[in-house]
Amino acid sequence: MVKKRYDLWESGEYTYPLSFGFQPNLVSYLHEDTDEPRPCVIVVPGGGYRIVSPSEGEIVAKKFYGKGYQTFVCTYTVNITGAAPLKDQPVKDLARAVRYVRKNAKDLGVDKDRVAVCGFSAGGHVCGSLCVHYEDIEEKNSEYADCSPRPDAGLLCYPVISSGNCGHSDSFKMLLGDDADPTELEYASLEKQVTQNTPPCFLWQTATDELVPVENSYLMAQALKEKGIPFAHHIFSQGRHGLSLANQEWADENYGEPYTMEQVFRFVELVKSGRIPCTNEEREQLPAAFDYSDESREIPRPKCEPNREVEIWPDLADWWLQEIFSKKEMKQNK
Repeated sequence: MVKKRYDLWESGEYTYPLSFGFQPNLVSYLHEDTDEPRPCVIVVPGGGYRIVSPSEGEIVAKKFYGKGYQTFVCTYTVNITGAAPLKDQPVKDLARAVRYVRKNAKDLGVDKDRVAVCGFSAGGHVCGSLCVHYEDIEEKNSEYADCSPRPDAGLLCYPVISSGNCGHSDSFKMLLGDDADPTELEYASLEKQVTQNTPPCFLWQTATDELVPVENSYLMAQALKEKGIPFAHHIFSQGRHGLSLANQEWADENYGEPYTMEQVFRFVELVKSGRIPCTNEEREQLPAAFDYSDESREIPRPKCEPNREVEIWPDLADWWLQEIFSKKEMKQNK
C-alpha cells in the first residue's frame, strides 16, 4: 500500500483567513500491483464544518482499498472558531482534489472515468455540493482547467442536505455565517439544486439519527428521482449519528492516524502558546476538547457499540458502484 500526502493548493492559491497554517490535502491508499487502472473513492469525513473527523477517514479509505479501489482521504477547510464563514472553500477543496486525481490518474493507478466521492454528515454536504454545483466551480490554474471536477458517483452517508426546517443549522452557520441571506441558503440546500446532470448517488442513514434528521436523505432521494438520476437509498432502523463503518474497529476507536485534525491541532497549539488571545479557562479547556489521546479529557465521547445492521453499507455501496461504473463503461463503448 502506498500512503502519501498530496497538498491541493499551490502557493498563493489558498486564502482562507483562519487556516492557522493548514493546507487542504489528500492522503492516498494505493495498490501498486495492478496492470489496469482501478476505480477510485475519495473519502470526505464529517464534523459539522468545525472539524474533519478522524473516525470517518482512514478506516473508511482502508475498507474500500480492501475492496480493490484506489482510495484517498480529503482533509478540507473547516471553521473551528465560527469567526470566518467558509462559503465555497470546502467544495473548492474537494473539486481540486477530484481534478488532482484525474490529472495524475496514470501515476496514481486511477481510472479517471470511475471516480467516486464518499462523504459523511457535513462531508456529505461537501460531496453533495460538488455533485450539484460542479459546473459553478471555476478553476484558475491552467494545469487543472481541462480536468472535470464532476464525480462519477456520490456516496452520501447520513448527509447534511437541506438548509430548511429539517436542516442541521450549526453546519450552515459554520458554512455561511449567522447572517446568510435566503439566496445563499437556497443554493446550499442540495435537494433544490439537483439537475439532470447530477451524477448517480448512493444514500444511507438511520431512522433515529439525532443530529441530522433522516428527512435530509429522503429529500435528496426524492429530488434525484424527479430528475431521473440513478440512485440507491438505504434507511436503517436504528443507530446514532456518526456511525462511520459501524463495525468493531470503529467501536474500538481504531480510526488510524488523526491527520484530518491538522487544522484543529494547529489552532490548539496557537492557543496553548498564547498567540491566539483567549481566557485562561479557554486555554485550558480547548486542548482537552480536541485531544484524542487523553483518557481523562473533560468532554468524553460517548461509548461506541458496533451496529450489525448498518455495517453492511460498504458492501452495498461497492455492489452499487460496480453496477454504476459498468453501465457507464457500456454506454461509452457503444
